[in-house]
Amino acid sequence: MERPTTVFVEITLSGQADELLEAFERAVRTIPDVLECHLMAGSADYLLKVVAQDTDDFARIHRQRLAKLPGVAQLHSSFSLRRVAFTTALPF
Repeated sequence: MERPTTVFVEITLSGQADELLEAFERAVRTIPDVLECHLMAGSADYLLKVVAQDTDDFARIHRQRLAKLPGVAQLHSSFSLRRVAFTTALPF
């Protein structure tokens, strides 16, 4: 199944206790639509790369999965319009 819609989701948690971070990370690993999850320094606690079929599919993922993750206080989603550059090669 093709997933042409890429969404970057910033998540802010309600706290920073180790137990909450661990519960969030365990739960987010179970969501197959999440390709990447990064613990961040800055305004958001986590940055997720999510793939979906379309905006309706992302709305379902948001409602049924992301909003129900442990400790989520705030979600901010940004839709990718187009991928400009991509590589997995490391610089020399």
